[in-house]
Order: sequence, then structure tokens, then C-alpha cells
Amino acid sequence: MQHFGAHLRSHFFLDERLCFLNHGSFGACPKGVLEAQREWREQMERDPIRFMVRVLPEALRKQASNLGSVLGARGQDIAFVENATTGVNAVLRGLDLEPGDELLTLSHVYPAVSNTLEYLAKRYGCRVVRVDLPLPLKGPQDVVDAVAAALSGRTRIAVLDHVTSFSALVTPMEELVKLCHAQGVPVLVDGAHAPGMIALDLDSLGADYYVGNCHKWLWAPKGCAFLHVARELQSGIHPTVISLREAEGFPFSFDWTGTKDPTAYLALGAALEFHSWLGGNAVAQYNHELVVEASERLAAKLGWELVCPVSMTGSIRAMRLPGTEDATQVEAMALHDYLADQHHIEALVHAHEGLWVRLSAQVYNEKGDYAAFLAAMELRGKGVMAD
Repeated sequence: MQHFGAHLRSHFFLDERLCFLNHGSFGACPKGVLEAQREWREQMERDPIRFMVRVLPEALRKQASNLGSVLGARGQDIAFVENATTGVNAVLRGLDLEPGDELLTLSHVYPAVSNTLEYLAKRYGCRVVRVDLPLPLKGPQDVVDAVAAALSGRTRIAVLDHVTSFSALVTPMEELVKLCHAQGVPVLVDGAHAPGMIALDLDSLGADYYVGNCHKWLWAPKGCAFLHVARELQSGIHPTVISLREAEGFPFSFDWTGTKDPTAYLALGAALEFHSWLGGNAVAQYNHELVVEASERLAAKLGWELVCPVSMTGSIRAMRLPGTEDATQVEAMALHDYLADQHHIEALVHAHEGLWVRLSAQVYNEKGDYAAFLAAMELRGKGVMAD
């Protein structure tokens, strides 16, 4: 893994002053992938009618097959969407809900998904059931036990994070899917962070619905995500925008939903090639080892709390600051802005029953990036502000 490190920043447009420890939010697209997207866009504009009508349909399905080969799935079971939240909405807003139905999710649910669930609950008289996770977690079974206790005869669907957003917990999804299915509850997996971070075999996992982003850990341009649907459920799934190819069913109805730029999807092939060039699975291994080592050192030095074992950690890890139980999002933003404005360090800071700092590791990061973060926090603790 010696070929990973800061020298790889030359493949990105990242500001040379920026210590970028938040790849997890929006990714950082390689220059070569953006160049491939530009070439697709120019091809589209040279003959727009021919491209949209004759070239695009086949090209999209080819990219879906390419993605399926990485995810352990058939291309025909994959539809492209702009982001994981769009895929979540396509599934949830197509459900036939009734008053009294329960929509189960984790207390660490991504805010956009939470907003969707609350919207549906208000509209149909449903109830959102949030599973509180017992932090710190001893292991994956804690999550399984918490979900099991929250399931009921009224649970209409379980919307579960494969990797939680602000707390960065890798959940035991295979066990959770089996648990829910044993009680007749379908599972929608929000796998926004999972593709490229952890090994995936969607057919073996057996979730009813799985959404994931490709712009985070698979190097695609922003606006490239997917929705995978079990074959027996595809006839009931429709895009949130009904458009020209609706009658053709899943996944074709998703391939044309208005006049949007499809080139983020088409550049996915270049992104997957870049991932393979870097070493494929070696990327996730490097990221995991780097973020674990860095977080252990930071937690020890700063007295911060690590809320899950290494076995539940991928390429991001979150730490909770003790004594911040009443912290607000305003305070979280203040800490974020201190790091960004005073030290050119980008990290995720979030308030949820405490102040959380989540750090990412990517192939362009090195130990020195986390040492810079530690120095900035130590200066803050001493009340010293940088120029």
C-alpha cells in the first residue's frame, strides 16, 4: 500500500491548502473521471437527438451492468438515480400506506430520509418508529437486538442504514435483513456510504430495496447513484418523476425522467476503472487502517469517545465529545468553521445527543493530516486562534 498517500492529490482538483478529511460527504471526483464526463457531454451536444434517443438507452444499461459486476447484482435490477435520497423517495412514496402503519428506522437516520418518513407519516397517519442505539456499542448484536425489540405487527417497512451518516456505524445488514424478513417486514437499505467502502453482494444480501451513492467511495461524478430492487418487487417501483418510458417498467422508466444531464452515470465506467487502477479492495483496506489508527490516537489524546468497535468501522469514524449532551447544531457549525476557516481542515461536525466529529480516510490522506487536526484541536483547547 506504499503507493497511497499525498502524491495522489495530483489526480484531484483539491485546493493544495486544504486538509480534506470529509471525503464521505460528497466525495472528490478524479480529474480523469471528470474528463470522461466532459467527453460524454460533448458527444451528446454534437448530435443531441441521436444521442438521447439512440445512444443513451444502451449506454445507460451498459453502465448498469458494469456497476452490477462490482455490487454482485444483475444490471437489469439496477436503476440510476441522482442520489440515495432520490432512491429512498422512489420506494417510500410508492408504498400503499394506511393509518397506524409503522415506518421503522434507526435514530441515526440521515436527515433527508427522516424528513421523507415524517412527510409520509403526516400524510397517511403513520408513525415513525426510531430505534435508539445503545451507545457505546459492544458489537453488531447490539444493533440487531435493538431493531428486534422495535419491530411489531404494524411495521410496514424497515429503512435501515448500512453505514450511518454522522456516527459512521457499519451495521450488520445481513443479520438485520434476515431478522426483518422472518417477521414479514420488507427492508429498504440506505447504503449511501457502502459502495466502495465495504464489500457488497446485493443478490446474496437479499434486501428488498437497496440504494447507494457512487460519488462517495466509487469515484463517480456527483449525481450518480443507484436503486437496486428485488425482481419480484420491480413492477411496483416507479421514479418520483413519471416520464416517457413509464410503460416499459423498471429499470427503463428511471432511464428517462425529463431532460437531465445523464453524463454522471455514463462516466461511471471511468470511475470504476480508476478504482481498479488504485487496487480495488486495497483502497478500502488502506482507508480502514488509516482511519482506525488515527481515530484511536485522537480519542486518546483528546479524551473523545469512540462509540463502536473496529469491526463496525469502514473508511470513516466518528468520535463523540464528552460533556456535550446539550450541544446544538449552531455549536457544531462553530467548530466546523473554526477548523475550516482557521486551519483549512474540512471535517464533518454534527450535533445529536452530543457533539460528534466524523473523519474520513481516502487514498490521498496520510497520518500527517490527522496530526494537523489534532494540533488544531489542541490550539482551540488552549484558546489560541490561528492567523
